[in-house]
Amino acid sequence: MILSFSVSNFRSFCNEESLNLISSGRLATSHPDHEVPIPGSTQKVLRTAVLYGANGSGKSNLFKALRYVKEIALEARPKTRGTSRESFRLGTSGEDLSSFDLQFIAQSKLYRFGIKVDDNSVREEWLIRIEGSKELTLYERVTDDSGVVEVNVPITDPRGKLKALATVGGPLNQSFLATVHVTLEDPDLPDDLRNVLEWFESGLHLISPESSYAALGNRLATDEDFRRFAEEFLKASSTGVDRLSVIKRKLTEEELRSFIPESLYKRVLKDIAEDKDGIAVVRYGDDAELLIEQSETAQFFHISIKSVHANGDGKEVAFKLSDESDGTQRLLNLVPSLYYPRDSGAVYVIDEIDRSLHPIMVFDFLKFSLESCKGKPRQIIVTTHESNLLNQELLRRDEIWFAEKDSSSATRLYSLSDFKVRNDLEIRKHYLQGRFGAIPFLGNLNHLLEEERCSK
Repeated sequence: MILSFSVSNFRSFCNEESLNLISSGRLATSHPDHEVPIPGSTQKVLRTAVLYGANGSGKSNLFKALRYVKEIALEARPKTRGTSRESFRLGTSGEDLSSFDLQFIAQSKLYRFGIKVDDNSVREEWLIRIEGSKELTLYERVTDDSGVVEVNVPITDPRGKLKALATVGGPLNQSFLATVHVTLEDPDLPDDLRNVLEWFESGLHLISPESSYAALGNRLATDEDFRRFAEEFLKASSTGVDRLSVIKRKLTEEELRSFIPESLYKRVLKDIAEDKDGIAVVRYGDDAELLIEQSETAQFFHISIKSVHANGDGKEVAFKLSDESDGTQRLLNLVPSLYYPRDSGAVYVIDEIDRSLHPIMVFDFLKFSLESCKGKPRQIIVTTHESNLLNQELLRRDEIWFAEKDSSSATRLYSLSDFKVRNDLEIRKHYLQGRFGAIPFLGNLNHLLEEERCSK
């Protein structure tokens, strides 16, 4: 679970702004089942956050900042690409470096990962385990002006592989954590680094408006409980889908090469070579995935997903997923974020949750999430324009956040809990009236109307 995320000098963020999900003690009696205890602390962290703002306010840039941190924490980077940061371009940020600081819970332990980058190199990086008021540094990395990388690893390293890697330092434009991830095998990792890497890899899920949930077909094919859950959810949502048909067919290497373009074939081989678990999934098109399982030899599978409807005579008719409405496809891609039995401790960050979904569906989706795993260490963070969620019977005030541009076009983040609000106040009405900011303000359009009339 994420406790806080701070970012500066990235896209529309100029000076440091923070999303803080530590619950407010003032609201302890409001939806207490929306909180989870923080290990080694008397404080609690919230299980959800909803971020509002006008178009162009920077909501999605917070999502992109998280995605950037996940990528730089895990992925090897070509030397010619630099750090690929996107700095604030509309003025000075107060510092030349782009900075990111993330506090999160993994395996019931509290960690803090931070990084500062310029265009070409990672200048500072740190990983800390927090125990109450104490901080244990797991490693620190600094790159000086001459390009020398120094990594200090004060923690116990039974196999000595981590400290040996620290003497090398790694590429200038690549985080030390990513260097560890792509270089060391799992048995060579100290427990804390293993916890952190597993959380970034499989505990932090980022779902954009355009993206599909990774490896959905393989999960539907191999996890019968999840498939039944997905089917029941689509039924209950009145999509018309009665069940999902998932076909997994083994391919020979010759079939695979004739089945997909050469460029995709090379990508498949690259993915399997880089995956430590010996499994790679490549999604292509709207309805199919390629699964490669590497043991002594590689095995190739084609997985296709069909949605099955009943016609007027009760007979089943199968459709491609691409034939379904955008809303049905969006729902299917969001279903994993609601399936809590196998995903304890997971964080789902969903950008524009209301994309292609009816307002009632968005409300029920979030309500289901909050009620299905009360008090469990599982978190959903969403950006949205859907004002029906501004309901104190659904959300606490400290779960509601706003993004707004200031006079220098830089994004500011603030919470509804910063305002004095009565428990019975109709939040939605006052938000739309502009009391809390973070809404669009249209200029005077009368002159455009006059020009339009004159041109006819």
